[in-house]
Amino acid sequence: MSLTALQNARPETAIVLGSGLGAVADAFGKESESPDSVGVGLRSREAKPPHLEIPYSEIPGLSASTVPGHAGRFVLAQHHGKPILLAQGRRHLYEGLTAHEVTASIRFMHEIGVKRVVLTNAAGAIHENFHVGGLMLITDHINLQGTTPLLGGPNFHDMSEVYSRTWCEKFHAASLEIGLKLHAGVYAGLLGPQYETPAEIRMLRTLGADAVGMSTVAEAIQARALGMEVAGISMLTNWAAGLRAQTLHHAEVVEVGKTAGMYLARLLKAAV
Repeated sequence: MSLTALQNARPETAIVLGSGLGAVADAFGKESESPDSVGVGLRSREAKPPHLEIPYSEIPGLSASTVPGHAGRFVLAQHHGKPILLAQGRRHLYEGLTAHEVTASIRFMHEIGVKRVVLTNAAGAIHENFHVGGLMLITDHINLQGTTPLLGGPNFHDMSEVYSRTWCEKFHAASLEIGLKLHAGVYAGLLGPQYETPAEIRMLRTLGADAVGMSTVAEAIQARALGMEVAGISMLTNWAAGLRAQTLHHAEVVEVGKTAGMYLARLLKAAV
């Protein structure tokens, strides 16, 4: 697929797929499906995945992630007869990039006509009433990454409603429609790449965070600064440090993503 074809498609909606969630793209783009087949496309060999793909490396200013579970490409799919752009993977600050570099994909999306974006990620659960393997709708975030993509000038932008209330309502309605438990809470974005200490998790809980991760925040800030509508969903892959007797591994994050991705796909297809 050429860059020109992607630009000419003018998709208005995009979805950024976080660690272990790349296969969610396979649930989009099928010619026909029954209600019972929603989400099954992640596993079915008969499902017709979208084949219009372009690696980030072929787009000026973009590059592939060095993190396992991030394929590093755009997939152009069809959903209800309209083009939808899916980003399989993202770059992270802990890979040695600036916030401006990390959000290059958001600016590219805006340039080709994207007006709304869903940011998904893998996160550690802090709220005791949540459950691992579940999904959390992001209602707000706490930026503890020490940077912003808006550095470089007096780029003052209101962040009173980073995550669209209207879109949050749509996701809640969609979750009820498909019978899916959807948590809602505040996402804390830290720099990484190391996982948090138990003391840091206690601090985050005191600050009001319900989940913690190492992405999403810079993208949300950049998207809102460009006037894009933003929604955020965290896949809760593990309990945050100190809440359970466990050792944290990225391989576990990716593995849980393969299972939870099926539920995320159902939610996205119902709400987008």
